[in-house]
Amino acid sequence: MQRLLSLVFATVLVFGADTQRSSARPDSNLPIQVATIPLNSVEGRIDHFGFDATSKRLFVAALGNDSVEVVDLATGTVTQHIKNLRAPQGISFSPEFNRLAVANDQDGSVRLYDGTSLRQVARIDLKDDADNVRYDTASRHFWVGYGSGGLAGIDPASGKQIADVKLDAHPESFQLETRGKRIFVNVPGAGHVAVIDRQTERLIAKFALAGASANFPMALDEADHRLFIGCRIPAKLLVLDMETGKAVATLDIVGDTDDLFYDPANKRIYVSGGEGRITVIGQTNANVYNVLGEVATAPVARTSFFVPEIETLYVAVPHRGKQKAELRVFAVAPAK
Repeated sequence: MQRLLSLVFATVLVFGADTQRSSARPDSNLPIQVATIPLNSVEGRIDHFGFDATSKRLFVAALGNDSVEVVDLATGTVTQHIKNLRAPQGISFSPEFNRLAVANDQDGSVRLYDGTSLRQVARIDLKDDADNVRYDTASRHFWVGYGSGGLAGIDPASGKQIADVKLDAHPESFQLETRGKRIFVNVPGAGHVAVIDRQTERLIAKFALAGASANFPMALDEADHRLFIGCRIPAKLLVLDMETGKAVATLDIVGDTDDLFYDPANKRIYVSGGEGRITVIGQTNANVYNVLGEVATAPVARTSFFVPEIETLYVAVPHRGKQKAELRVFAVAPAK
C-alpha cells in the first residue's frame, strides 16, 4: 500500500493536473485516477497509442482530428502535434531506428517520421484502411494490418514494404511473440484468430471463436501460453491456449471494448470500453480468472495504453458535450 500511495503522490506532483478520483477506493486494489492530461483542440474519435520508452513520450492517434498528439510523460503535457494526417489509427515506435510509424485509415498510408524532429521521412501506400501497427524487436520491422485482409511488413530503415501476408478479412489488434516466431491476429470479419509464422510469412493456423464474436483487442501472456481476446458481441473476454486455440475461461467485460492489456507483474488484465469503464480481471493461474471490479472512466472512452514500467494506465476520453478531450491517468494498484 505504501508503494501505491507513493506512486499516486509522485504522479500528482509531476503532472500538476486537476486530480479526479474514480469510484475505486485506495484499498480496493483497482486502478486509481491520479491526474488528467488535457488534449486541447482535439475533436472527434481518439484511437490507439504508441510509446517511446527512452524519451518517455506517448503518441496518441487523434483519428477524428487528423493528428497525432505527442505527450511528454515527465511533465504530463502535450508538447507537439503531427498534423495533416488522414484519420490516424495505429502508432508504433522503433527505438533502434528512431522512427515513428503512423497508419492512416482514409488513404491507407503508413507514414514514417524521424523520432527527434518528427519530420516525415517515408510514406508507404497500402491503399486502404491501414490500422494497427506493431514493432518487431527481433526482425526490427514494423507490421501493419490493413485493407480487406492484409498484414504488411515495413523496413524502418528503407521505408519500404518488405512483406505481405493475406488474411480472410480486415485485421484488428494483433500481437507478436517475443519468445517465438508467431503473430496472432484478430480477424473479426472471419470469426477467428489467425496465426502467422512471421519468418515464412505463412498462415499456420486459425483459432475459431465460440460463444462470442467481434473480436477486437488482444493481449498475450507468453509465460503461461495464454491469449486474451476482447469481444463485443456479447461483451466477453476469452482466454485461449496459445498452442491449441482452446478456450480455458470466459468472463464478462465492459461493452464496446477496443483495448486490453496484460500486467504480468500484478497478474491483472485491464479492459477499456466505450461504455465508460475499465474492467479489471485477476489471474490466479493460467486457467483461473475472476473479475476484481470496474472503474468508471467516461462515455466512448474505448482506447487505452498501459505502461508497465511506471504501473500506469492511460485512457483516452474524446470531446463530447461538456466533456473535453483528455487522457485520464490511472495508477495501477499492486497485488497484495
